[in-house]
Amino acid sequence: MRIANVAGRLTVLTPVGGIDVERASAGHFSADPAAVYERWAEFTAWADGLDAAAATPVDEDALGAPSPRPAQVFAIGLNYGAHALEAGYDIPEVPITFTKFPTCITGPHGELPIPGDTVDWEVELVAVVGRRASNVAVDDAWSYIAGLTVGQDYSERRVQTLGQTPQFSLGKSFPGFGPTGPWLVTLDEFDDVDNLLLECTVNGALMQSGRTRDMIVSVPGLISRLSAVCPLLPGDLIFTGTPEGVGSGRTPPVFLRPGDEVISTIERIGAIRQRCVAAAHAFV
Repeated sequence: MRIANVAGRLTVLTPVGGIDVERASAGHFSADPAAVYERWAEFTAWADGLDAAAATPVDEDALGAPSPRPAQVFAIGLNYGAHALEAGYDIPEVPITFTKFPTCITGPHGELPIPGDTVDWEVELVAVVGRRASNVAVDDAWSYIAGLTVGQDYSERRVQTLGQTPQFSLGKSFPGFGPTGPWLVTLDEFDDVDNLLLECTVNGALMQSGRTRDMIVSVPGLISRLSAVCPLLPGDLIFTGTPEGVGSGRTPPVFLRPGDEVISTIERIGAIRQRCVAAAHAFV
């Protein structure tokens, strides 16, 4: 099943269009896409019985973030060995964990304001939490995930490394630096949920291509590790790390400029797209 945020309304996607959930359920479920995760099991049981004949066309330009107001956004750094090496680090036993502040979360398509001259790309698989998770065992971890979506962990590298210790969260939380979408795909839609191809192009040139099987810590492992520290809440996002091919790892480095187009794709999910523009206020 595919769940979308269409102009701020929760929508179930079918091969022929979308079904507005509030209208189809006669108000039993809210139109608010953020509200569904608290009732995820009830919602998915209801949605299984929907009639595709009720679907209407969906405008992809109206798509918003599948989980638009997460309470928590976890992000994992250096979770692919080749990316750790290109960034100048040894392959870590424990990936870096930081947060992207929720105000950076946005929909799948649109403009990306460029606030500095070292903005980089990082295509990532994003897991959306479907029920409260605390001290979860690895073998049970997938059952706590509502579904998967595509994300970009945009990063202003200079801001990320300011000061005596890195400022990962600040450097990765400018407006628009957390696009997700184009929709959420439930786990039953995947033949092998642990082995998905993810790619990123800039102006049509392939910059990143990797598979999620190459994660140092798998999605279930991340859920187990994170939930051992703090509860994961319905609607929370987990950006699971990026493969090699980021701009800062190139010789010479390559960074985004106004006019560039970034397309990030994950198989069985879809693609998100940003057109870079000059930010109204540059970071000094």
